Amino acid sequence: MSDVPISVPDCVRDDNWHLHLGEFEEPETPQRLAAQRRLHELLLKATRLQVGRLRHQLPGAGSTDLEDLAQQAADDAHLAVLRRLGEFEGRSRFSTWVFKFGILQAGVAVRRQAWRHREVTLSENLPLVDADHGPASRAEGSDLARAVRTSLGTALTPRQRQIMIALLVDDVPIDVLAHRLGTTRNALYKNVHDARKRLREALIASGHLEALPDRRTS
Repeated sequence: MSDVPISVPDCVRDDNWHLHLGEFEEPETPQRLAAQRRLHELLLKATRLQVGRLRHQLPGAGSTDLEDLAQQAADDAHLAVLRRLGEFEGRSRFSTWVFKFGILQAGVAVRRQAWRHREVTLSENLPLVDADHGPASRAEGSDLARAVRTSLGTALTPRQRQIMIALLVDDVPIDVLAHRLGTTRNALYKNVHDARKRLREALIASGHLEALPDRRTS
């Protein structure tokens, strides 16, 4: 869709124009068509903005490629908004709520495009300690690395090890990893949360971390 300003009925010029998105009568009413178009143009404005901000991640992309990416992200965000209309609680303007969908979807699209030809290696092994530090730092780092490596091998499941290393060591974006593994961001967040808890408990038990003070009050 073009970003040229459009003429819409007065009924969708106010802050409640989104109410017409939920009208599914046949045939399509002018109000619903206008609201749908306004929604898409708002999302396209958001995706173009975010793709422009992140274009440094796509050094080989031209203006046509970036526009196509913004359009695709706006289409995906449009469907996401329609699926989640019931979640809008009116705590902010609807346009503000919608804009976030465009920003988030454009970020996902750019990261996936940037990683399209990059291999995601699901390793269970940590890289070696950087040897450029002094002897004392190197010894301390090696000791901690051994403790972390041991904890990774004993406290975590193979799946947790792979996810932790991919996200926290190899810097794979979480939405890219979720897409490659056929899972969801929330599932990966849950894996990371559980893995961090297990690692902390193991490192506390080995004396490499101090236990956090108990903040519960009597």
